[in-house]
Amino acid sequence: MAEVKLSKEKKEALVGKIKRYFDDELSLDIGQFDAEFLLDFFSRELGPYLYNQGLQDARAILESKLHDIDDAIYEIEQPV
Repeated sequence: MAEVKLSKEKKEALVGKIKRYFDDELSLDIGQFDAEFLLDFFSRELGPYLYNQGLQDARAILESKLHDIDDAIYEIEQPV
């Protein structure tokens, strides 16, 4: 899997969310650098698991749709 590259805007938004979470939930004030470091760590360590789960979810949807298409084809099949 290639490394996920976030746009500057997305990274800034996520860093802001991390900082707010630490402040609201843990009453800790973490700096910009620490929040960015934490985001990079989570992206690197958790990213592949989340990415793979997304692929599995997409695969399940695709298989369901293909099953529906297969059923529809059998419905229009003509007797011989």
